Amino acid sequence: MPATDDEIREKYLERAIRELNAFARRLQSCPDCPRGQLMPVLGSGHPQADIVMVKHCARLAEVEEGVAFYGRTGNALMKSLKRLAIDPLAVYGTLCVKCPVADPAMADPACVARLAEELAIVSPKIVVVMGADALAVINELELPLAQEITASPGELQQLTPTIEALYVPNIDDSLDEEAAKREFWSAFRVLGQWWEDLPPY
Repeated sequence: MPATDDEIREKYLERAIRELNAFARRLQSCPDCPRGQLMPVLGSGHPQADIVMVKHCARLAEVEEGVAFYGRTGNALMKSLKRLAIDPLAVYGTLCVKCPVADPAMADPACVARLAEELAIVSPKIVVVMGADALAVINELELPLAQEITASPGELQQLTPTIEALYVPNIDDSLDEEAAKREFWSAFRVLGQWWEDLPPY
């Protein structure tokens, strides 16, 4: 008897969960970054999210919890998603530099390049690239058939044949200053229209 669509989806989800767990274990045992006793800051969210949020590096609350987009940044993001009527369960958030080093430039380039593997596991429909530093990493990843993304806030771009990209300012820089908040929101709200237009299948 052939498998139903629900059973097939369930199998894909189980595989994505397994692969992300293995990915996390490899990160935690990685000897290449000078992070000392601190654990890497892992991505969080749905293993098969339609939307992946990527920022460059962690803030203190994220390092303390070991989870990307924890604390004020995560709260601001959740409010933004709610305002746009985007299901938070359709979102996965991660960092380019998962190693909590004092200076992100100290992170091992091969370790930063692991983001490509993470994107391959989640297989999103869109990547929201937050800030110039994250943009530089995305453009250096050598994703299959990737096109270079430009720093054009609020403009939908084609990253690969199956993944779109939306460049927005770094949310961390928009938490305390009103003009920066408006700049972030102006670009980020394009995601709401993208979500609204997404086919229901």
